[in-house]
Amino acid sequence: MIPTITAFERSPDGGKGLARDMRVRWALEEAGQPYEVRLVSFRAMKEAAHLTLHPFGQIPTYEDGGLVLFETGSIVLHIAEQDANLLPRAAKPRARAITWMFAALNTVEPPILDRETTWLLEREESWGAERLRLTEDRIRVRLAQLAARLGDAEWLDGAFTAGDLLMASVLLRLANSSAMLGEFPNLAAYVARAEARPAYQRAFAAQLALFREGA
Repeated sequence: MIPTITAFERSPDGGKGLARDMRVRWALEEAGQPYEVRLVSFRAMKEAAHLTLHPFGQIPTYEDGGLVLFETGSIVLHIAEQDANLLPRAAKPRARAITWMFAALNTVEPPILDRETTWLLEREESWGAERLRLTEDRIRVRLAQLAARLGDAEWLDGAFTAGDLLMASVLLRLANSSAMLGEFPNLAAYVARAEARPAYQRAFAAQLALFREGA
């Protein structure tokens, strides 16, 4: 069976690779796993057929035979469990890679998403500028901590893993919307290394092609 993932029929990110199906595409490309894509409109995302796959009406979803998954962390973990290049087989390195997956989604990404919401929806409010400053301060704290941990290393824990895939995906949101990442040269270089990976390039090209077709 070839797994099927869902993606936006018309992606709101302008083809920048920020829609969350990109993370799943990248993982599948790293694993060398063929996949199919079913495009979903914003209306269809809220209809019963899609809600049976994703109860919160979002993308992506992942279907493989009788298995249906939602949430990118869960989907990437499932893919990584089938590929030693994404998730080491040895118990301790494997546990550390999974820890970095959680760190990317639970610790580093939330303030970045908070900043995006503030910038898009709240910056014109009387308190918008102060709220934006506070969210950016929170991001800088996390980036400084991450930069200190990464140091001069190429990846977070030896070889590239699914932890790096998710962390780089999260940091790419800053690379596309803010100059903050450039304040931490080792993190900017880390993201550039991730973007240069052939699997990332294939995933990005596939997502961009769909955006251009729908434009």
